[in-house]
Amino acid sequence: MLLAGVVNAVLLVVAAGLFSGEGEQSLESVHAGLAERSGQGASIAFALALLASGFAASSVGTHAGQVVMAGFLQRSIPVLLRRTITVAPAVGLLVWGADPTTALVWSQVVLSFGIPFALVPLVWLTARRSVMGAWVNRRVTTAAAVLVALAVTALNAWLVVDVLT
Repeated sequence: MLLAGVVNAVLLVVAAGLFSGEGEQSLESVHAGLAERSGQGASIAFALALLASGFAASSVGTHAGQVVMAGFLQRSIPVLLRRTITVAPAVGLLVWGADPTTALVWSQVVLSFGIPFALVPLVWLTARRSVMGAWVNRRVTTAAAVLVALAVTALNAWLVVDVLT
């Protein structure tokens, strides 16, 4: 996941550096602009890095969902079905003809809804001695986690409001 984050940061920095001040950009225009300014190899590297980042994020999310289902719900979904369910919305949008840049932005907005639902129980459960035993968080760790959870939740709320208005 750290590698995916680094790749995303590099993609943003490169796109911002090459195209700052040129108005609104789409994934297609950044790809074409990279080919024009830095060569075809750079545009292919951009596309592959974006694809790899998406695969990494999808695989981590799918695996996390599998662990939660198996550990907490005692349920299991076959691997092929789980992967099909995971990729179907994105493929459906692209087949339908949705703009990839808009679809990417909206996917991040939709995904941001889930973050508080993961962070809040995580903070709550790791602060409970009855759940964690000797591994329970110290109060200072719990306080820091609460602050981080509040900040992330507030930023996600701001993202949703910003995109919707």
